Amino acid sequence: MHRTGDLSADVAEVLVVPYRNGDYQLAARYEKVLTQSRGVKIADISRDQLRAAAQLRAATGTKTPDSLRLVAALTYNCSAFLTNDRDLPAIPGVPILQLQSYL
Repeated sequence: MHRTGDLSADVAEVLVVPYRNGDYQLAARYEKVLTQSRGVKIADISRDQLRAAAQLRAATGTKTPDSLRLVAALTYNCSAFLTNDRDLPAIPGVPILQLQSYL
């Protein structure tokens, strides 16, 4: 699995729902998965990937951060896209896994 951009921004995004629900234990588990898992890597985003993310966002309504991550996942042939976002559209070539299912 590859990660895109600043990992701290990803951690902040993933922790919103557990914090909103007052579930600090779950937030700590999520943070551990994102920061201590083998195979998690930071990937640079190219201008071509930015264009592709804009096209994906235009076609699906996906939010910009998710579009960027999905394009990076496709570019780097990631085996899965791990998220808490249940509204993410299915993208051919990237299996979307819900983090909640693995904790």
